[in-house]
Amino acid sequence: MATVIAAIGGSLLRPEIEERHAWLEGLVSVIRDRVSMDDRIGIVVGGGAPAREGIELARPLIDNEGHLDKIGIAATRLNATIVREALSDAGVSVSGTIPIRVDEAVLLLEERPVVVMGGTTPGHTTDAVAIRFAIASGADRCIIATNVPKVYEEDPRENPEAESHDFLTHDRLQEIVGPAEHSRAGASQIVDPVGVSEANMSKMTLNILDGRDVGLIRSAIVGDEFVGTVVRGA
Repeated sequence: MATVIAAIGGSLLRPEIEERHAWLEGLVSVIRDRVSMDDRIGIVVGGGAPAREGIELARPLIDNEGHLDKIGIAATRLNATIVREALSDAGVSVSGTIPIRVDEAVLLLEERPVVVMGGTTPGHTTDAVAIRFAIASGADRCIIATNVPKVYEEDPRENPEAESHDFLTHDRLQEIVGPAEHSRAGASQIVDPVGVSEANMSKMTLNILDGRDVGLIRSAIVGDEFVGTVVRGA
């Protein structure tokens, strides 16, 4: 029995992801199987394309990053509702609401084995929300399911020769992602620097992996070895 929180990147729900319906069905199957083994799972869903498109539409009119963040947060809650309803329809005992605060999510996870949420407040991404949820719920680990295989020294889409890492310390990951500050609404990084800082302070283990492969998410939830990057304290 384990408690695991997973940040599911909004990019994984995009039309560009091949077989995204099969991907969602696979995710539901993984969660359903783990709940049958008495695991407790929190899922924090990112905003992806709807968030970025909404923010860019409003940016010429809104000169306030916090206000733009609210648009992105609304998109995360839409995506979270998609995942929640898919789980519920499959018979998974999932919380009936999308919590808007981490403390609310923690309480719901005590009542139901699965809680799905999106963003909370401006100033950080859903990665940071997931890490805070993991810390507050005493989770065994926090999974960051994104659309790249591992943590790289540079963006592999820009530099195919960039060095990748199987293991990192929190300090080294912070060096890679940059200072613990929120730069711009809609910005995307392998992991939110604000969240990395909080994981470092609490020594929360992070499993960073390519969420397009649902099997990797399953392995990380179970605690098996997986292809990706494990981040622990020094």
